[in-house]
Amino acid sequence: MKAALAFDTSNYTTSCAVFDGSVGRNAGRLLHVERGKLGLRQSEALFAHVRQLPEVFSALGYDGEVLAVGASTKPRETEDSYMPCFLAGASQGRVLAQALGVPFFAFSHQQGHIAAAAWSAGRVELLDKPHLAWQISGGTTELLLVRPHGTAVKCEIIGATTDVSAGQLIDRTGQLLGLSFPAGKELDALSQQSESTAHYEPKLDGLYFSLSGVEHKVKQLYESGAPPADVAAFALRSLVSVLSRVTERAKKRHGDMPVLFSGGVASNSMIRRALAGALFAEPRYSTDNALGVAILTYRAVTLGG
Repeated sequence: MKAALAFDTSNYTTSCAVFDGSVGRNAGRLLHVERGKLGLRQSEALFAHVRQLPEVFSALGYDGEVLAVGASTKPRETEDSYMPCFLAGASQGRVLAQALGVPFFAFSHQQGHIAAAAWSAGRVELLDKPHLAWQISGGTTELLLVRPHGTAVKCEIIGATTDVSAGQLIDRTGQLLGLSFPAGKELDALSQQSESTAHYEPKLDGLYFSLSGVEHKVKQLYESGAPPADVAAFALRSLVSVLSRVTERAKKRHGDMPVLFSGGVASNSMIRRALAGALFAEPRYSTDNALGVAILTYRAVTLGG
């Protein structure tokens, strides 16, 4: 097997992946966060990645030929985009590429998410076509106009939350309810026990919106003594409402093009049901992973990127 090898060291997950043009394999491990906390400082995340990378790479179990090495080196593909935790995967990748005498390719974490989502949804051809993509995670809630850029993609932000991200809303709701961090899976499961349809609809400013009002309403509902399942469902239904309305408005403005969902929050079952016409990655490739970077690395080395 000849494949591209890639690393992704986000603020949530240490991951390594290989891709041979058709088959992909990813290994990852969440960073440990103490119960009651809402994440790690960058210095803590960087140290955790350095410690976990050897074991995660071993779990990948790849012993074939490496055509090229890639890594996510920053959150987005803009010059001012920077997050120290990505230095772990980027430095390991550069050293390994030099040792093996193969090319190294740098991509953004966002580009990796889109590539993994498109491939996992069975629509890898979207990487060569304009489309809309939601990036919804702990740090980002953005609607992107995605266009081909060489063998990768270029993303233009056309809509977003102006304050609290979707992932922050979910994790803060989970913290209120005593759930583990990140709270996505537990909040999803808890919400399914509710029969309430109550939700809050944030106002839209074009394709931009605020989720701080939803967070405030969630706290009010919790403090009123509402059942935890109803609090969980309220937060998620409110999020679904705004994502649905912004998506429809964007399609009217930019054309009825495919809509791809990526990022950890995109694995939520309520969002998937409500936006059934959109394209979703498998849940394991919605969350942070290195497979998308491996796909882009393979394209770069084989298609002359």
